[in-house]
Amino acid sequence: MKKIVYIALLLLLGVSAFIWFGIYNIAANEKHWAVTNSLIEMLRDRSIEVRSENIVAPKDIQESAISPAVAANYDEMCSVCHLAPGKEVTELHEGLYPQPPVFYKAEAGHSDHDIKNNYWVIKNGIKLTGMPAWGESHTEKEIWALVGFINKLNTMSAAEYRLLTRGKTSQ
Repeated sequence: MKKIVYIALLLLLGVSAFIWFGIYNIAANEKHWAVTNSLIEMLRDRSIEVRSENIVAPKDIQESAISPAVAANYDEMCSVCHLAPGKEVTELHEGLYPQPPVFYKAEAGHSDHDIKNNYWVIKNGIKLTGMPAWGESHTEKEIWALVGFINKLNTMSAAEYRLLTRGKTSQ
């Protein structure tokens, strides 16, 4: 038993020294170690999957998705990081690590799993990534509409996007 306590104390001391002496470089322009990246991705994916498991998407999610109001919300709140058809890459997108997904370049067809996960992420945000939690300032209906819009972005041309946003862009 004493051996386990000593090992635990030694491990705690090692972790404390690792943190105190700043051995790990937290800079956003320094990529994670492969093992760190794998652990963070696993933590993120499992956390979102567990919390979105019982979410039920509304049946009419696609019906309200393509509208000028939803497009304006996406353009204002999301396009600087996640980009949009016909918009140039932004400095913010380039400067974020990890890089945010570019929805309009996503493969066609979002699964129910992706839809629930996207809803959860938009509503709750993700710590240490720059992804804000929009659930405090937006209704459930607005969040679901954004999810539906994101699912349609990969089929949208730059002209269609401009028309929906009435030529307004956040760049």
